[in-house]
Amino acid sequence: MSVPTPSASAREPLPLHWKMAIGFTLGLSLGLFVYYSAGSDAGWVQALTKYVTQPAGQLFLRLIFMLVIPLLFSALVVGIAEMGDIRSLGRVGWRTLLYTVLVSGIAVVIGLVLVNWLEPGAGVDPAVAQQMLDEGSERASAIVRSSVDQPTGIDMVLAIVPDNVIRAAADNAILAVMFFALMVGIGLVMTKSPAAATLQGTIEGLFEVSMTLIGLVIRLAPYAVFCFMFNLAALFGWDLLVRLGSYVMVVVLALALHMLVVYSLLLKLAGGYSPIAFFKGIQEAMVMAFSTASSNATLPTALRVAEERLGLPRQISRFVLTVGATANQNGTALFEGVTVLFLAQFFGVELSLSQQIIVMFVCILGGIGTAGVPAGSLPVVALICAMVGVPPEGIGLILGVDRFLDMCRTTLNVTGDLAIATVVSRGEIAAAGSLEAA
Repeated sequence: MSVPTPSASAREPLPLHWKMAIGFTLGLSLGLFVYYSAGSDAGWVQALTKYVTQPAGQLFLRLIFMLVIPLLFSALVVGIAEMGDIRSLGRVGWRTLLYTVLVSGIAVVIGLVLVNWLEPGAGVDPAVAQQMLDEGSERASAIVRSSVDQPTGIDMVLAIVPDNVIRAAADNAILAVMFFALMVGIGLVMTKSPAAATLQGTIEGLFEVSMTLIGLVIRLAPYAVFCFMFNLAALFGWDLLVRLGSYVMVVVLALALHMLVVYSLLLKLAGGYSPIAFFKGIQEAMVMAFSTASSNATLPTALRVAEERLGLPRQISRFVLTVGATANQNGTALFEGVTVLFLAQFFGVELSLSQQIIVMFVCILGGIGTAGVPAGSLPVVALICAMVGVPPEGIGLILGVDRFLDMCRTTLNVTGDLAIATVVSRGEIAAAGSLEAA
């Protein structure tokens, strides 16, 4: 009797992160071939990127962002409600805040130490720099203008509490929406009634529907990744990375040190979790973060990875990851600190130790309040530059390489969210075990 062999259709499908890796490699390779064979100024290259690949990538992001607000709201509400009591919420909330501030502070310190040591701003060719300033002047001016509208001081705190949550959602004020979701979740925990249970079930249904719809959209990710990388390579090649090689090297080196050293130590010492198993389990989320350059767009994948790959309690992972998508952005804080000091070095502005400490604290706060969307940190960089006397228009220098660096720092942001979710989960499990033993 012959044993039937599985047909091709019965074989395991290729994992999504491998599909995205293939799309990434093909897009980058084809884009570089086009750039060095035809040039980015060729009419057909401009038309292809403007009317085909760029709209295709933007369509993918729009589909994701369309579902982010309902997903973020429902995930945060349900995560809080499933904790069952205010004490559990308090423990998880304070641990998340503590690790966020601690790890963000370490990230900024690493960036400032490297930029002071290696001084990437001292080696830029003035002629090339002026050309890049001229090329990015229009966009830089728009970013500087938008930075003026950013709330500061007490206004930043007040802006977290929305006077109209519908308007806050329409304006993509993520922190305000998160605050409203936090209040609704606390209300559900404190209200023990059939009506409250029905409302919680409805919000759980919204979460499940959002995840189902995003699951359909995520199937397009490999094609979107191809488009993103093709655009980046076909329009810029490696030229911009070479021109600002020292600056790019310092940012990438700082991000790599933070990811491989700080996160590994945090996972091992505070969470008792194997760094190798952790990084192996979150590959899909890291590829998605690198490809989309958006923490918000990666949130659905991070939520699924946390539950399916890392085995984290869903109520904790939903809370930590939805909060972390906006509030725990270590890579963004690090990038902002390095960029401000790089521009200070380029323009010959000497920043004292006290000024650099101010930059560090503002970067930590900026990392918490920065929108988790592509290039969301640039207005914050312009704002910090103006605070310490560095010409904010200098961000025109780094606009060309910002897309690549945005992809790198978003990967660190998402990895940090998952690392903190892992550590907080282990701590909460240990606390629950102690309470049961008592």
